[in-house]
Amino acid sequence: MEELLRTNDPVLISFLESLLGEAGIRYFVADDNMSILEGSISMIPRRLLVDGTQIAQARRLVTDAGLAHELGPESPSSF
Repeated sequence: MEELLRTNDPVLISFLESLLGEAGIRYFVADDNMSILEGSISMIPRRLLVDGTQIAQARRLVTDAGLAHELGPESPSSF
């Protein structure tokens, strides 16, 4: 899995989950349940991870949706 983006915006995460799901891109939202530890203040950003074989397709999809400014660096970290 490679990091596509990192954000505290739950609406953005939800939108991208829908977008990626419809495109058949496998993804995982890491740190989604950290609000239990942080007290729901959204201090810890959620990471949207994508299957490494589909990262280029996912980046293109997010860019086409007009959200390129939300993407992480081109050299993704693997998990």
